[in-house]
Amino acid sequence: MKTIRVSSRESDRGLTIVCEDDGMGIPTEDKKRLFTKGFGKNTGLGLFLSREILAITGITITENGIPGKGARFEISVPKGAYRFTGNGEK
Repeated sequence: MKTIRVSSRESDRGLTIVCEDDGMGIPTEDKKRLFTKGFGKNTGLGLFLSREILAITGITITENGIPGKGARFEISVPKGAYRFTGNGEK
């Protein structure tokens, strides 16, 4: 993996935050279990807890990368559950 990209886009349904990389991606057979409790290399709680915590506030997370070309996570935040502050200038 050489690159990680984080971007967002707003639509009439809400905000989508995308985090993607150019690594090996998630194998197809693992995609079904990726957010399952106990799945993974360490405790098996990381993505499971992430999804559960986000779900409490109506936010969803999915992985839709292409195996062999990188992982791509989309976090969907419903309209009204986020806000922008400042004028965007640094």
